[in-house]
Amino acid sequence: MNNAEKLAKSTFSEEDFKTIEAEIKSFENKTSGELIVQFNTNSYGQPYKKAKRIFEKHNMHQTKERNAVLFVLFLKEQKFAVYGDKGINEKVPEGFWNDVTEGMSAKFSQNEFGIGLIEGIRKAGEKLAEYFPVQQDDTNELSDELLFSTEDE
Repeated sequence: MNNAEKLAKSTFSEEDFKTIEAEIKSFENKTSGELIVQFNTNSYGQPYKKAKRIFEKHNMHQTKERNAVLFVLFLKEQKFAVYGDKGINEKVPEGFWNDVTEGMSAKFSQNEFGIGLIEGIRKAGEKLAEYFPVQQDDTNELSDELLFSTEDE
């Protein structure tokens, strides 16, 4: 078990993990959009920049409709970032990602980490379902598993 996984297990309950995984499945069932949730330890003070690198590392920018979303939590710093691809950003209203992250921040500040992450995923999934409904020929382009990475990745 790496440091990110240890920190995640000390921050989130087993029930949280099960509910997060269920919410990822729900997200994937409503939209052709793709989602990755990754737990990291450190962004070195640059969560958005680090999220962009993680997004590219996982080739999330190569989905068919450019409609992938990354939720990444930097647990040692108690920071997070949500990074959506070009196809999404061209369609969602301005300020949409701020609404998602503000809602998450409010829950995180109350130490409701599981609820905050679940609500963020749900809000993103509902909006993506409007613009990117699931298609008959939809294929899952990215892993739905929770990812745990160290600060060096």
